[in-house]
Amino acid sequence: MHKFARPRRAVWGDARFLIGIVLVLLSTGGVWAVVSSAGATTPVLQANRTIVRGEALVSGDFRIVEVGLGAITDRYLAPQDLHPGQVASRTVAEGELMSGDAAEDADTNRTTTIVVESSTGVPANVAAGSVVELWHAPPLDGGGATQDVPRILVPEAIVASVTRTDGMLATDDTTVEIVIDRTEVAEALAAITGGSVLSVVPIGAGS
Repeated sequence: MHKFARPRRAVWGDARFLIGIVLVLLSTGGVWAVVSSAGATTPVLQANRTIVRGEALVSGDFRIVEVGLGAITDRYLAPQDLHPGQVASRTVAEGELMSGDAAEDADTNRTTTIVVESSTGVPANVAAGSVVELWHAPPLDGGGATQDVPRILVPEAIVASVTRTDGMLATDDTTVEIVIDRTEVAEALAAITGGSVLSVVPIGAGS
């Protein structure tokens, strides 16, 4: 009488079963990690007004908001990252989250502000943060009321503030505080003290 051998369990089948379990567990863990990170929030700084390049960064110019940024959280400034001596390295719009590359130490900043009077007025849409050109028309030799042909004095400046008069004429003088590179200060001040007629022109106007 013949005895039938009991069939042997397939080792490869068991291995595939175990591998399948491991893959399911890994997939479940990955989904849980994504859901957890999506729900996590981090406090970061958000500008409550427009801050122009070169301005000192102070706590009063920011609100603290909780946002879910995931892996890019470290690109933005948290409240504890703000310290004395920091200035804006570029213009930060009102409502914008403060990124780390928008701040720098004052010692490395190469800009300053000057105040000019635009004799031709300034368009109503020019405000803090606007990028403008500064034009000037130098006085002709001998002084007097005649001016030379207007030319660009500062090709790119950032408006820090605008003070408009209450007059009815479009040519009423308007005081504009602008941010310029320190290398342009000497020529700009020479134009102001030398009697040039100054005009602030928004970049892109007329194009």
